[in-house]
Amino acid sequence: SDFPGKGTVDSQPEGVICSMPWDSALPLLGTKDTLVEDMAKTDSRTSKSIKNSSVALVFYFINLILQFFSRKLFLDYLGAEVLGLNTTATNLLQFLNLAELGVGSAISCTLYKPLAEKDANAINEIVSLQGWLYRRIAWIVIAGSVVLMAFFPWIFAKMPLPLWYAYASFGALLVSALLSYFVNYKQIVLSADQQEYKIQYSYKASMLAKLLCQILAIRYLSNGYVWWLVLEVVFAVVASVALNRVIARTYPCLKTDLYVGKELARKYPDVLTKVKQLFFHKIAGFALTQSSPIIIYAYTTLTIVALYGNYMLIVMGVQTLMTALFNSVNAGVGNLIAEGDKRKIMSVFAELFSIRFLFSCIMCFGVLLVTPSFVSFWIGKEYVMDSLSLLLMTAILFINLSRTTVDTYINAYGLFSDIWAPVIEASVNVGLSIILGYSFGLHGVLSGVLISLFLVVFCWKPYYLFRKGLDEPLRIYVFMYAKHLVVTLLCGVIVFLGMRYSMEKENTTFFAGLLTTLVFSVLDTLALLFVAQGMRNLMMRFVRMCHLTIIDG
Repeated sequence: SDFPGKGTVDSQPEGVICSMPWDSALPLLGTKDTLVEDMAKTDSRTSKSIKNSSVALVFYFINLILQFFSRKLFLDYLGAEVLGLNTTATNLLQFLNLAELGVGSAISCTLYKPLAEKDANAINEIVSLQGWLYRRIAWIVIAGSVVLMAFFPWIFAKMPLPLWYAYASFGALLVSALLSYFVNYKQIVLSADQQEYKIQYSYKASMLAKLLCQILAIRYLSNGYVWWLVLEVVFAVVASVALNRVIARTYPCLKTDLYVGKELARKYPDVLTKVKQLFFHKIAGFALTQSSPIIIYAYTTLTIVALYGNYMLIVMGVQTLMTALFNSVNAGVGNLIAEGDKRKIMSVFAELFSIRFLFSCIMCFGVLLVTPSFVSFWIGKEYVMDSLSLLLMTAILFINLSRTTVDTYINAYGLFSDIWAPVIEASVNVGLSIILGYSFGLHGVLSGVLISLFLVVFCWKPYYLFRKGLDEPLRIYVFMYAKHLVVTLLCGVIVFLGMRYSMEKENTTFFAGLLTTLVFSVLDTLALLFVAQGMRNLMMRFVRMCHLTIIDG
């Protein structure tokens, strides 16, 4: 475990929070230069982030392949009705899970400081408070589920399947959700301590095994959906057991007491304050993601909704890939902010901004060029949308991807008091989507979403972070963003003009799009290395880590 400001004890097991006092560790370490210590800690955060991202990417691609076969077999052997039922049951449960109210996010940002200071008592208390809150939420979800299931005969009145299918599907998914509240809540410590790869190895590996077994059951067993439901419940229990065994080995001193929840709520009032603030963010976010398909259907046809859904599958796949790449960095930022070194905080912000901006541009450039030919190859030319719709969806994707650096720092600082911002964002989104959708159809709905994101996410959130969190002038961010944007746009224009002839042949459009995206990636990376200090610092960090790895090897 890392001792803040004091070096590293190599013999200490990774992740153990009840580490030896620093005074007793001094003879093992000797003295080190402060700069070397800072570099060691920074490299430790970087190496953990790389390890988490690498493992997450492996599991992402395995899950992607299995999901493809699972969906195909669902349709072939069970039919679209069962698949639709399963999707509907999942959506209903997601609605009930709004009762979580952002407790996990509030607990996570509260854990960063005690984890950095190795304060085992504070960690135990905070996790106990989370367990107490989650238990109360679980009973709310149970009560809501009972009420909701009473209306199943009306909700699923048009379903051609027996009604018990709906109850069994919802019940099996409910068991998995309740286990996360009653049993799996301690995994928040692994996430906050930059050890998410252990969650992947235990819980996510069990989920992949479940998916594989469900595929085999649907393919080779009679009553395949019944077996699907049984495996859903069995592997939910198996995954919970595996996860908690890993947590117990990693944090042997982590002991929770849910019976002192009320006392802990009074001791940590900031947690409940953040939960109340996050309630508005979560409700507004849910409204944002769920309203667009409904408004699109109101002004267009089911065919347009289906086309939009196909494109959104691609967009969501890109966002999930970016999450797998960079989500593990969040805990490292929280740990860095807990240390309070402002110079390092700003330096890391510049590095994260550069690398995430680069990947966001590469992803969006690829989506813009490759999506039409991919959709044509995937499901047919008749499902290809017009260029303006794709451009608007790509612009929305770009804001959602490039916002992550600011969001990571906002979450690390626990800045959730701007409860009016998500309310305005949702109101502008829905209002403009309705108004513009009436006149311009799908283009108007997408424009409403884009305008709301631009006003709140693109303009307000950076100002809020730099004023309330980083305490730096906003012009630093504006200059940083403008420099990256101008360079990237120039690279895009140069590449597109240089490769336009290879894009003219229809039968090579898909591969030409991939090649063009690759060329753009190389050119934009070199250009940002030339103009962005954050990108150069990040590259130097990777070179230094590789050098140390070779020496250690």
